[in-house]
Amino acid sequence: MTTPFASHAIEFFFNPQAAGAVPYGPRQSAVLDASGHAAAADEIKSWPGYAETPLIQLDGLAEQAGLARVWYKDESGRFGLGSFKALGGAYAVYRLLATEIARRTDEISVTALELSAGRHRDIVSGLTVTCATDGNHGRSVAWGARMFGCQCVIYIHATVSESRKAAIEALGATVVRTPGNYDDSVREAAADSETQGRFVVSDTSYDGYMDVPRDVMQGYTVMAAEAMAQLPAGERPTHIFVQGGVGGLAAAICAQVWEAWGSERPRFIVVEPELADCLYQSARNGGPTVVEGGLDTIMAGLACGEISLLAWEILESGADAFATITDEAAADCMRLLANPIVGDPAIVAGESAVAGLAGALIAREQPALAGAIGLDGDSRVLVFGSEGATDPAMYKKIVGRSAEQVKS
Repeated sequence: MTTPFASHAIEFFFNPQAAGAVPYGPRQSAVLDASGHAAAADEIKSWPGYAETPLIQLDGLAEQAGLARVWYKDESGRFGLGSFKALGGAYAVYRLLATEIARRTDEISVTALELSAGRHRDIVSGLTVTCATDGNHGRSVAWGARMFGCQCVIYIHATVSESRKAAIEALGATVVRTPGNYDDSVREAAADSETQGRFVVSDTSYDGYMDVPRDVMQGYTVMAAEAMAQLPAGERPTHIFVQGGVGGLAAAICAQVWEAWGSERPRFIVVEPELADCLYQSARNGGPTVVEGGLDTIMAGLACGEISLLAWEILESGADAFATITDEAAADCMRLLANPIVGDPAIVAGESAVAGLAGALIAREQPALAGAIGLDGDSRVLVFGSEGATDPAMYKKIVGRSAEQVKS
């Protein structure tokens, strides 16, 4: 093995609550289930611009890392928004608006296409959706608000870049910058929604706020189902490494493969930045744990200190292990994908897209750890590249070239 990850550190915690071969159960189905996925898939696939994102087989990287397969689900082109978040926030906006229309009228069913065509504009135009974001979720919510005709106010915290702010404003949203970290902006958005009569569309669930985050996660399952269907005939992953954040992405993928494949599901490892490891710490402490501080990491979309309670309902027993990596490992992984091994395509992967892949490559370089999780020459690894260069300036700073230059 000659990947540049032998020198990188990784903290690994084997989950004592892992369910193993236990079937997907009622506790998990109460959060995400097949019927909810089918409803989300039917709706999202009807939207203009919908297309499956590619599942890329990286044979050169797999050979270099001593693995049988590496599959990379590339979300950089999703609906032109640059990340998987396009699936969740906008779908939750639609569901919220449809629910509000049903509450105010006799019409119990309205499609997203009907809303985008102006149906019930008299109601929708007077509604305002809001959320806090590190960038990608807010962009999705703002896009959904523009598509369906409602107002939108997005909160960003102190360290969100100006380019991410501008991308949200370009979709017609009002952007409010707050002091503190991501979790502080979540609280401010929720508090202002109470006084201003706004509707919160958050990807983070907490006591008393579950329905909308469930819809966000259900939207994400569309991506997971696509990846499962795109796998070569007769092949399945033995391992899935996926990035953490509040847990919504990881839980959606875990739920989809667990419900569909049952005891045949792959080992599932959640990877986070070392300075924003709320899922890792929750697993170690046996329950939801808040991580304090600035959450200062280049992996901006994963800079979260509080887990989503709904996501934890699935990950508490659905994840086999939790891991943390350094910012340097993420940066090296971005550069590795931009400067691929012969035979592999160049991939534009943002800072938050690569944590899962970096975690897999580091683990493979450590014999004891690789042996403990069964990561060897017969392993087939699936990862989810959750964003492209959603912060172009940061991407160029890390990789040394722009996304356009990498793809040319």
